[in-house]
Amino acid sequence: MEQFASGWKRSYYGKGDVSVYRLNRDGKSSGGGSPVFGANILMLIYGDAFWPTYTTGDNTGLIATDSMKNFIQRETLNYEGPDLEGCCRFLGQKFLDTYRQVEGVQVSAVEIPYAGLPGGAAGSNAAFSPAGPERATARIEINREGFVEVASGIRGFKLLRLGGSAFHGFVRDEYTTLPDIANRPLHMWLDLEWIYTGSSVGFSSGAVTASVRQIVRDVFNTFESGSIQEVIYQIGTKMLGEIPAIAEIHLEANNRTWDMVVERGEELGVFTDARPPYGCLGLRLRR
Repeated sequence: MEQFASGWKRSYYGKGDVSVYRLNRDGKSSGGGSPVFGANILMLIYGDAFWPTYTTGDNTGLIATDSMKNFIQRETLNYEGPDLEGCCRFLGQKFLDTYRQVEGVQVSAVEIPYAGLPGGAAGSNAAFSPAGPERATARIEINREGFVEVASGIRGFKLLRLGGSAFHGFVRDEYTTLPDIANRPLHMWLDLEWIYTGSSVGFSSGAVTASVRQIVRDVFNTFESGSIQEVIYQIGTKMLGEIPAIAEIHLEANNRTWDMVVERGEELGVFTDARPPYGCLGLRLRR
């Protein structure tokens, strides 16, 4: 179920899973970004003008979702920026300007990342391959009064640490089978989303997202933890401490630590993918 920062909607509709790839085929980038700008976009709109479609089947004033798909794909050509937030703002504002019956629009985007291949000819930036696994996200809601929400995120981190992670001292009773662990190889998945102290600082040409990505990697690499909860708390507090533009953060981690098959002390081991049940750990921090 979709939600809106502006509150519950009697009705809404839109088009999702709209893929766009804007290619600067000369290899040059816009605003410090990549020549390949890829995104998967969801656009949702709301307004009283669309209520008769639900109650009587009267489609007067209704914008077909197929037209919305065409709008997103064609207008992406006119967006010159490098970041998802700017793209969502551009599409949302232009849609409001184009269709007066729309009271508000929410545009969400998930990055489809590509990275340049090394070893090309001097000055060449023509070959790419899919990147990741983590992907930047953005969500913008705009109505006739202005911005309602500007949110960004990164989803899909898959992080492996060979040691320096412990888990012990937890409740023990008749349901407990997990042993105390002083030094485990930790395999953790992580999604983050944050909102800004003001709408204007949410448009940084990707600088905030780049800083968050670096903080996640730095903390995971250097911090010796007693739990995954402690890891994500350290990440969140560092984000608030170092990025003044962020007002609130939501972090959700999955414990995907691999199952041990056989070990030779703590120096060498063979592991396999964890069984389907996984631990899910969430945290919300505010400035």
